[in-house]
Amino acid sequence: MSGDIVLPKFQRAFVWTPQQILYLLDSVRRNYPIGSLLMWRTTAKLASGHEVAGLDTVPQHEGAPVHYVLDGQQRLASLVGALHGTGPIWDIAYDLEREEFLHLTEEASAGPQIMPVRHLTSVSAMMSWIRRDNPPVELQERAQALSDQFAHYQVPVVTLLDVSEEDSARIFERINSTGTSMDIVDLIRAGTWSKDFDLKDEIEQLLQVLDVKNYGRVDAKTMLRTISAAAGFGFSTKSIHELRGLDKNQLRSAVTEAGKAAERAVDFLATQIGTPQAEALPYYNQFAVLVELFRQLPKPTAAQYDAVTRWFWLTASGEYFKGWRESQMGPDLAAVTEFAAGHSTEIETGAALPRAILWQRAQFSRQNSPSKLLVLLMSYEKPRDLNTGRLVDVADALSWQNSKQFHHFFPRAYLKSEGVSAARANVCGNLIMLSAISNNWISDRRPSAYLSDLADWHGEDELRARLRTCLIEEDAYQAALRDDYDGFLRARSETLHRRLMELIGSAAGSADAAEPFTPVPAVAPDASVAADSGSEPIDHDSVD
Repeated sequence: MSGDIVLPKFQRAFVWTPQQILYLLDSVRRNYPIGSLLMWRTTAKLASGHEVAGLDTVPQHEGAPVHYVLDGQQRLASLVGALHGTGPIWDIAYDLEREEFLHLTEEASAGPQIMPVRHLTSVSAMMSWIRRDNPPVELQERAQALSDQFAHYQVPVVTLLDVSEEDSARIFERINSTGTSMDIVDLIRAGTWSKDFDLKDEIEQLLQVLDVKNYGRVDAKTMLRTISAAAGFGFSTKSIHELRGLDKNQLRSAVTEAGKAAERAVDFLATQIGTPQAEALPYYNQFAVLVELFRQLPKPTAAQYDAVTRWFWLTASGEYFKGWRESQMGPDLAAVTEFAAGHSTEIETGAALPRAILWQRAQFSRQNSPSKLLVLLMSYEKPRDLNTGRLVDVADALSWQNSKQFHHFFPRAYLKSEGVSAARANVCGNLIMLSAISNNWISDRRPSAYLSDLADWHGEDELRARLRTCLIEEDAYQAALRDDYDGFLRARSETLHRRLMELIGSAAGSADAAEPFTPVPAVAPDASVAADSGSEPIDHDSVD
C-alpha cells in the first residue's frame, strides 16, 4: 500500500464482525451509499498504525502530505481487507448463483459458482479462475459485472485542511461520541490525545504495574475508572468524561497515583485475600474501589486492613457489583473517603448479605462470580487432597487453567444415572478441589464407594480432617456415605455459608440485610472451567 492514507494512533482497532463486513460488501454490490470518509490532509507526522487489514503500509516520507482517516476506518479497512487482505477474516467469496457474499470455511460450499472476492480487482486472477473452474457463461458475466461495480463504485470523501493535531483528535472524538458501539476507552483516548500524550499508552503502563506483580490484567475500562477517581472525579462514565478537561500533566499525575495505589491493592489481594491473579476476582469493579481506597489510605492500620478484608468478602458474596450503576458508585466512593479519613470503622456498602441457598443454585463456571467466590473460600482453608493428603496447589486452581483441579464430589455421571439433571449436578455446592490424579481415581464412582475406600486406607479420623479442609463437615460427610445428594448439598451449603459469614464478620452491620439476594441464573452445565484466557479481559459487570 502506498501510505497515502494513514490511521492516526488515536483511532481504535478494527472491531467489525464478519457479518458487518459482508453487509458492507453487499451494499457496494447493490450500489447503495455507505457514507462518506473524513480525511485530514497534512504534512504533520503523527503516531500512526502502519497496517490496514493486515497489510503493511509504506512509511510516511518526511514532509510529504498524507491523509489521516478521522471517520470511516471500519468501512475502509473492510473494503481493503476483502479485496487485498490476508487472514481468515478476509477469506471472502461471492456465490454467483445465490448472489451473496460469504466467508470461506471448511463447511462452505465449493464449486465454479464460488469466486474469491480478491479476484475482483485483478484481471489476471479473474482469468485464471475462469480457466481453472470453467464456470458457465452466465456466471462469468455476473462475475464481470460485479468486478465492474467494485471498480467504479464511488465513496464521497471530505478532506480537512489547516487543522491542528489536537483538533483532529477532537473532531474524531465528537464524530464518534454519538454512536453506541465505540468503547469509552477509545473515546476518552481521542478526547485527551495530543502529540505527546496517548491515554492508551498510559493505561498500558498502568497495567504493567500488574504485570510486574505477575498478577495478570483487569480490563482497560476498570483501569480508566481508577484514573478518573485518582483525578478527583469518580468511577462513573460521566466522571470519566471529565478527564477530557484535564491537561496532559494532570492526566499523567492521576495515572501515576493510580499506579502506586494499584500496587498496594495487588499486594493486599495476593496476601490478605489469596487471589494470586486478577481473573480470580469475583468482580473487576472491586479492584477499582480497592485502588482508590489504597490511594487515599496508603498505609492502613491492622484494624483497617481487617475492615477492608471484611468488605471484600461481603461485596464478593452477593450481586452488588454485578450491574454496578452510577447510583451506587457515588456512595461507594463517599464510603471509601469516610473510611480513609478515619470517620468510620467499616467501609459502608449497600451489598446484601448472602444466603446459604446460593451454593445450591449457582452453576459452577469460570464465567460467574459465585464460582470464583467458592474457589477463594476453599483456597482460604488450604485444602488437602482427599487421597494423598497433600496440599492442593490453589495458585494453579485459582488461575483457572486446569479443570482437573476441581471435582464434583457427587460425580456428574453417577448423578445422571440416578436421574439428577446436569444443572442440578453442576451447582457450586458440589465442587471441591482435588489433584488431577485423585480426580481421575474417583472418576464417576458413587461417594459411598470411594469414601469407604479412603477411610479404609487412611483411617476415618484422617479422612474427616481432610474433608474439613474442603469445607465438608460431619453432616455432609454422613449424607455422602448414604449417597444422599440433597442432604449433602444442604449440609455443605450451610458450612460454606457459615464460613463466609465468619469472614464477613462485623461488616455485616454495614450491609442492607433486608435486601434479598437473587441467585445467579443457571448457565449451561458444561460451561468450561478453563476457557481460553488469551483474550483481553472484559468487564461484563457494569451497567454504567
